[in-house]
Amino acid sequence: MFFTCGPNEAMVVSGFCRSPPVMIAGGRVFVMPCIQQIQRISLNTLTLNVKSEKVYTRHGVPISVTGIAQVKIQGQNKEMLSAACQMFLGKTESEIAQIALETLEGHQRAIMAHMTVEEIYKDRQKFSEQVFKVASSDLVNMGISVVSYTLKDIHDDQDYLHSLGKARTAQVQKDARIGEAEAKRDAGIKEAKAKQEKLSAQYLSEIEMAKAQRDYELKKATYDIEVNTRKAESDLAYQLQVAKTKQKIEEQKMQVMVVERTQQIQIQEQEIICKERELESKVKKPAEAERFRLEKLAEAERSQLIMQAEAEAESVRVKGEARAYAIEAKARADAEQMAKKAEAFQQYQEAAMVDMLLEKIPEMAEEISKPLTAVKKITMVSSGTGDVGAAKITGEVLEIMNRLPDTVEKLTGISISQINQKKPGRMN
Repeated sequence: MFFTCGPNEAMVVSGFCRSPPVMIAGGRVFVMPCIQQIQRISLNTLTLNVKSEKVYTRHGVPISVTGIAQVKIQGQNKEMLSAACQMFLGKTESEIAQIALETLEGHQRAIMAHMTVEEIYKDRQKFSEQVFKVASSDLVNMGISVVSYTLKDIHDDQDYLHSLGKARTAQVQKDARIGEAEAKRDAGIKEAKAKQEKLSAQYLSEIEMAKAQRDYELKKATYDIEVNTRKAESDLAYQLQVAKTKQKIEEQKMQVMVVERTQQIQIQEQEIICKERELESKVKKPAEAERFRLEKLAEAERSQLIMQAEAEAESVRVKGEARAYAIEAKARADAEQMAKKAEAFQQYQEAAMVDMLLEKIPEMAEEISKPLTAVKKITMVSSGTGDVGAAKITGEVLEIMNRLPDTVEKLTGISISQINQKKPGRMN
């Protein structure tokens, strides 16, 4: 018959033709019934809670330790599997776990007895390594390998660990406070140095930036001058070249225009010659004949106009002589009249002058009253005494007329009233 098993167990076949027994971990095997026997052993990993209660340490302090271990029967190593089959074949997993647990607990107690509480508490790794090393060497002989061992818990009933923790806590707190103060001090010093270095670096950076800016501005100004100079030279060269090119183009245009003008002149000269010939044949000779005819007509018309002008001039001369004679006669009459007036004025003198003034007085009165005729509306304001209305206006006009003799006397030196007294008949 064929038997199989998984990778977590091993089969041991003993009996006929199986000496020593055949051990197979995870596989299959052929077993002959009645003459051969097959047995199984578990290869599962076993987790052990190793507790050691109140174990006295090297200084006599009782403590309790709890460790966690993982163990298993090694199926890949034939010697270890053979040893495990010899010791545990036919036993259950719990029985195998109990045997391994008691072995580990004994080794754990032995290690605890050789170490102090401080060593176990402070260096758990060292304790775990010693337990793992000692237990592994002993369990290997049983075919069991220790996969791992970890110290889980340490405690005591005397508060030794608690007191140890207090002292350590106090020391740690003291160290922490000292360290914090020193750290703050160092941080303040470093911060001040950092600020100083920062300010120094900042000032140096600003100085370097100012120097760089200055060098940049100087170089830029130099480059700008050079660039502007080159640009100006380039612009001038370009303008000069453009001017030269324009001049050449203008010269070529002028040459073309001269050639064209020369050709046009030649063509015009030819056309003029043709026109002259044409005019000479078609216009000149007929024009000469017409001119001769018109000249004769003009001479005849001129003679007629001359005769008419002479007749009109003679007529004007006669009319002028007649008018001159009339004017002369009138002038002689006016002169005689003026002489007679002069003689009369000379005889009468002041009376004549007064006569002339009296003749002009009505005209003066008319001129004085003329503005009143143009007035459309007059508003009279009375002070309560004297005349009002039209009588007032008439009285004012008469008052002006009464003042005329005084005015004439002031202007001419002649008193009309005295002349009137001297020559009453004349004045009447």
